[in-house]
Amino acid sequence: MSDARFEDARESPLNLGALEADDLKVISALTQDAVFPATAMTWRAGRRRFGLLLNRFRWEDHASSPARRGPAERVQSLLVIDNVLAVASNGIDRRDPDLVLSLLSIDWHAGREPAGELHLLLAGDGALRLRVEALEVSLKDVTRPYIAPSRKVPDHGV
Repeated sequence: MSDARFEDARESPLNLGALEADDLKVISALTQDAVFPATAMTWRAGRRRFGLLLNRFRWEDHASSPARRGPAERVQSLLVIDNVLAVASNGIDRRDPDLVLSLLSIDWHAGREPAGELHLLLAGDGALRLRVEALEVSLKDVTRPYIAPSRKVPDHGV
């Protein structure tokens, strides 16, 4: 048996879960530069679930071999965080119906096991902080990939 390769999943939708901090690093990397309208955030306090409908850049496709790399693509994905006890935001005007946010990273800050906080860092100094009873995050592609409207790979000038 051999390890999975990026090329093996070229047209397959992602369906990943994270129950540990190391798993979350993979989801964070795959959602870097995802964009979404502020209206696409939902917190169901009674169900202790927070969700985001993201338009994520397909980093797994871009990271494959240059010979197989196609045009810059995005895909709509559902990022779901369970066991959420509280949600706070900073630098986000939720009253602006046209506000589009860009996700830079998702970081885990452990508290008293198994509780902690998830910090979703956004471009432009915005952030979300979710206090959770336990780490449980899923990322699932819900549409077929489409060519990115900009036709460009996100670039942070690093």
